[in-house]
Amino acid sequence: MAGFDSLKKVAVPKAAEICRDIELDPQAIKCLESDHAPVEFLNALLERQLYPDAVRFLARALPKREATWWACICTRGMMGQGTPPASLNALEAAEQWVYKPTEANRRLADAAAQATSFDGPASWAAMAAFWSDGSMAPENASPVIPPENLASKAVAGAVMLAAVLSEPEKVPEKYRYFLEQGVDIANGGNGRPWQG
Repeated sequence: MAGFDSLKKVAVPKAAEICRDIELDPQAIKCLESDHAPVEFLNALLERQLYPDAVRFLARALPKREATWWACICTRGMMGQGTPPASLNALEAAEQWVYKPTEANRRLADAAAQATSFDGPASWAAMAAFWSDGSMAPENASPVIPPENLASKAVAGAVMLAAVLSEPEKVPEKYRYFLEQGVDIANGGNGRPWQG
């Protein structure tokens, strides 16, 4: 996989700042010693084929709405005809929040995720939308603000589940494909760089 040149929507200048609240493999942590810019760190992870770490990093580096969109397109790309209706509803609710990030749509994403068994990526894409903003408490309760990194954990969970749930022999290939989509989003694209 060729290295990437930029991550325009990543506002934090140093990878170590982004990594301060995500769990990384010891090999990935070692890559931080060089005080890399985000794109350099991502390239270092890809060179070492540390795909789960690359996913966690990019999920945390992207703005929450873009990260949630990344979770959505990875999930949509792996859904088949046998997808349970609850999972499809959760994905559609997450997409709806990305298109129009209102409080009503955020709450809808939570309700749709709760209706699933949380065993697939769509549930976590919807939770990423819900945890991106506002309160985690019921609507009429005192606000409970989600930790800053919670949405990115849901995004990473969705992307990694999308990569590993089927065709285990293609997992590295799927990770690379999904990361290319994420980088496209990080540079202002729609996550579908092959469609122009």
